[in-house]
Amino acid sequence: MTGKLPENIAYFARALRGAGLRVGPGAVVEAVEALADGALGQRDDVYWALHAIFVKKHEDTAVYDQAFRLFWRRRGLIEKLMAQMSPVTPRVDSAPQKPEAGALRVAEAFTPPPREEEPPVELTELSARLTVSERETLKSRDFAQMSAAEIAKARQLIAELRLPNDAVPTRRFQAAHVGARIDPRRTFRRSLRGGGASIDLAFRERAEVHPPVVALVDISGSMAEYSRIFLHFLHAITEQRRRVHSFVFGTRLTNVTRMLRARDPDEALALAGKAAPDWEGGTRIASALHAFNRVWSRRVLAGGAVVLLFTDGLERHLGPDLSFEMDRLHRSCRQLTWLNPLLRYDAFEARASGIRTMLPHVDQFRPIHNLAAMADLCAALSSDARQITDPRQWLKKAG
Repeated sequence: MTGKLPENIAYFARALRGAGLRVGPGAVVEAVEALADGALGQRDDVYWALHAIFVKKHEDTAVYDQAFRLFWRRRGLIEKLMAQMSPVTPRVDSAPQKPEAGALRVAEAFTPPPREEEPPVELTELSARLTVSERETLKSRDFAQMSAAEIAKARQLIAELRLPNDAVPTRRFQAAHVGARIDPRRTFRRSLRGGGASIDLAFRERAEVHPPVVALVDISGSMAEYSRIFLHFLHAITEQRRRVHSFVFGTRLTNVTRMLRARDPDEALALAGKAAPDWEGGTRIASALHAFNRVWSRRVLAGGAVVLLFTDGLERHLGPDLSFEMDRLHRSCRQLTWLNPLLRYDAFEARASGIRTMLPHVDQFRPIHNLAAMADLCAALSSDARQITDPRQWLKKAG
């Protein structure tokens, strides 16, 4: 293959590597050889040929798709390539819609930051200081005031958060090397293997499991700036824990647990956005809690679940059902924590009717507007964590 097309393929491979895909020089050589055969007659053939070479994991497909359409369509290189190497006239496809998954990483890979020439010693000093200052700044920066670059860095810090070891004992037993409880069945089996001449004691202990974490996330218009960041937090803890169930609600309740199990966080949020048609719409907290208590409560709240209710509490259609559903949800779980971004204001008072109705039925009332609040939430989810303030104190302050 002659011309600049091999250079463009190499540049495309470097962009994929910058977006997070594992692309080596051997894959670039294979891509050039595959396109040099001249047996590709359509644009889709080139797409899947490079896909077979560059994509090694299923979660990398969304990033590759975004990079392919952005890189090759803007430059028209596919048409040039097929005109040179194939006698078949290429078919021009209509411009497809850009998928949201991986768009930010691909854009950053195609536009790398400019390099500044500075002495090596000064670079090392400034890099160390800026890293510490950026972390401290991002911990206290409000999510609504972050830029796109700061949000990307905040997602990396969210992925580093770890839940505490809040395992609780169950009624089931498991084998143990030593202990105070003797397992009679395993002891008899061991003695029979040796003919009954000796008794080799076997022990058991109570099995410990992590309680389920159930999140109910408000995705209405007033919560859109915070709900996406909180879904990144849920995606991070979903990779750590087995029993994490996530629900989103606006005017209806949607289960997005399976969507957030995708390995790539951008793909997970894109799937969750497609599953919830009421994103950035209205708010119906009472109807969403009613649907959860009626359909999902017995399925996901077994085993002493911890419920995270992420909403501002501004219910538009306030009625007696909200208090009843909150009380039912509170009685069905071990701990109900209400996460409200409005607590970021120092002058916050529980004057709204929806907030006053919901507060008597929660165990904790916490802010969730920055990374520091998320770190405090992880510590508060511990089984031995103590609640310092009573949520009902906010009602007395407002009164």
